[in-house]
Amino acid sequence: MLLQHTTPVIAIATAPGRGAVGIVRVSGRALAAFARRLCARDLAPRVATYLPLRDDQGQVIDHGLALFFPGPHSYTGEDVLELQVHGGPVVLQLLLAHCLALAAQADPVTGSALLPGLRLARPGEFTERAFLNGKLDLAQAEAVADLIDASTEAAARSASRSLAGVFSQQVQALRDGLVNLRMLVEATLDFPEEEIDFLTQADAAGKLARLRQALVELQQRTQQGALLREGIKVVIAGQPNAGKSSLLNALAGAELAIVTPIAGTTRDKVSQTIQIEGVPLHIVDTAGLRESDDTVERIGIERAWDEIASADVVLFLHDLTRQGEPAYAAEDARIAERLPAPVPRIDLWNKSDLADAAPAVVQEACASLHLSAKTGTGLEALRRHLLETVGWRSADEGIFMARERHVQALAAVAGHLDIAAEHLAAQAQSLDLLAEELRLAQQALNEITGEFTSDDLLGEIFSRFCIGK
Repeated sequence: MLLQHTTPVIAIATAPGRGAVGIVRVSGRALAAFARRLCARDLAPRVATYLPLRDDQGQVIDHGLALFFPGPHSYTGEDVLELQVHGGPVVLQLLLAHCLALAAQADPVTGSALLPGLRLARPGEFTERAFLNGKLDLAQAEAVADLIDASTEAAARSASRSLAGVFSQQVQALRDGLVNLRMLVEATLDFPEEEIDFLTQADAAGKLARLRQALVELQQRTQQGALLREGIKVVIAGQPNAGKSSLLNALAGAELAIVTPIAGTTRDKVSQTIQIEGVPLHIVDTAGLRESDDTVERIGIERAWDEIASADVVLFLHDLTRQGEPAYAAEDARIAERLPAPVPRIDLWNKSDLADAAPAVVQEACASLHLSAKTGTGLEALRRHLLETVGWRSADEGIFMARERHVQALAAVAGHLDIAAEHLAAQAQSLDLLAEELRLAQQALNEITGEFTSDDLLGEIFSRFCIGK
């Protein structure tokens, strides 16, 4: 269900803990009287006013800045009051408690409460109100959280573009084209007796083809944005002592995993997130894959297979120094057969600094790279190939942040337009079906920006925001 947004809300808008500055934010309708009573003066709109903030006994809580933003020219579209004071937790809690108590006091003019129903804001409620009041669409609202959570410079810049509406504008352009095409189809259905063939005269087939091409381009850019936000799960797998932990350490640039010549040193997964060209890579080192009688090691191996099943890319590590051993090669082949076929795989032939120069024999269907986790030889080629494997193109200034739900929505649009193209080719026999597919395609697009979105989805999205935002 949608969060209740008719009552005024208040929250500490800065992160928990001590800081130089802390912010208490209030949003609601008709805050002017409450702000006047709290600050003991009228506040000029959008002007920072330095003043003392006092409690009910007239004792100064703190000196700070008060800013009043009358709606609809505010972040939420309602009246917004921001109080900026020193960022001590006690100061902020005192100010928050005073605001809640003051809101229930009677207005000397009207006799009613100064700010009836003032309550603590739920996570994301300020941004939800901005969405519900038309200040942001849903994709822009999500970009607010993405900008806060951005872990790389590229992610932050892309989230900023989404917040500025770059993604939404492209979705809007696609939707406008769909509406125009739907209008032509509906006209043909409404006036079948007319001699003019609306669809042929207006080049409906050409319009649909251009829409599908624009959609493909948008899907590609959205996929890039989703990679920036979600990152890539990369699992390192292979037999014991192939150098998996050494490779994790080399990629991370730190000694995260214990490395010894003893087979089975790694008993459980070790994870680390790194970035390549701004794309987060969640690297998982796993236990060596082999038959074992050790109970603890068996559990680690089972967990390794679970990680492999959920990976975006598997780095299958081989020991070049042992490639001539029949038993070792047979075990590698057994592991390769069990690796999930849908998951992209890169065969890595490690210890090139110790092995002969003879190339290893690999399956043609899989990428193959030689490297040395010890010396770093081949690591740069591996980094580039990882990005290529998941479809990342060189970063450009036009990439915007996107989420998996956006990718899925655009995939649904593509499916409806594919079917629509088939019905358009059939002309009069399938015009009703054509119109329905175009309507469903537009509905899927509307879900991205929130023009058609279930209440459950909205609640899920905004509940993941931080309190005060």
